[in-house]
Amino acid sequence: MTNKLKPTFADKVGEKAARKLKAQRHTAPDVWFGLGIMGLIGWSVVIPTLLGTMLGLWLDKHYAGTHRWTLALLVAGLMIGCFNAWLWVEKEDKAMHDKQEEKNDD
Repeated sequence: MTNKLKPTFADKVGEKAARKLKAQRHTAPDVWFGLGIMGLIGWSVVIPTLLGTMLGLWLDKHYAGTHRWTLALLVAGLMIGCFNAWLWVEKEDKAMHDKQEEKNDD
């Protein structure tokens, strides 16, 4: 004679698994995630800018002419970096909206 009020071991495991899956699906980004994204975006702008500047300095040193390459390549690197950062932001925004739609479908 089994008691229907007492949950079985399988029932308990199933409930815990369902709670874990629900908690994993409904996570909100925390402060560290935001800081990480800001750092990623910052580096995606800084690296092309520095590379453009270094290339410009090298060109000015080895191929001196009437035009200065440093400023032009600094601006070009900055523009490439900003475009790169914009792509990262768009990608993250799309991922957030996809997650939100998925959450609403549940």
